[in-house]
Amino acid sequence: MTHVTSTLLRSAIALAMLTLAACAPAPIYKPSTATVATAPNIVAQSPDRYANADVIWGGTVVQVSNFPDRSEVEIVAYPLDSSQRPKLDNNGGWGRFVAVMPGFVEPFNYPTGALITLTGRITGTRPGNVGQAAYVFPTVSVAQSHVWTASEMEAGKSNVSFGIGVGGVIH
Repeated sequence: MTHVTSTLLRSAIALAMLTLAACAPAPIYKPSTATVATAPNIVAQSPDRYANADVIWGGTVVQVSNFPDRSEVEIVAYPLDSSQRPKLDNNGGWGRFVAVMPGFVEPFNYPTGALITLTGRITGTRPGNVGQAAYVFPTVSVAQSHVWTASEMEAGKSNVSFGIGVGGVIH
């Protein structure tokens, strides 16, 4: 292989990788200096350690409950990808939490099973149940939230795959 061919090949590979990286959407929320990287199941175990910390969490909506002065969205948490989309292929969630939003939240806009990412402040924990099991839910006062559409969840994902196979021809 000549020097020119080698240089062109390396440049093409670098350009292709840069192009693929540029396809990934940017994160939707900017972390503050008070933002902590932890999961709801960790906060449930040590709530005092994380009191008033900011978080960027996401997951799957379980249910919406409306009260006279607020709405609460129960969410099964999942880790977030580089674009802050919930990654459901993680073989299970990171625990549950309750997102507290001021006023009335339309359940139609936060349907069961919807994927959500939010930013807010941890306000404590409270006891509850998941089915018949006792559970400790971290509570988060929501500053902003985003419900993901199917097209947003697919944006930036590569549809290119590589594999090794055996081929043959039958005559």
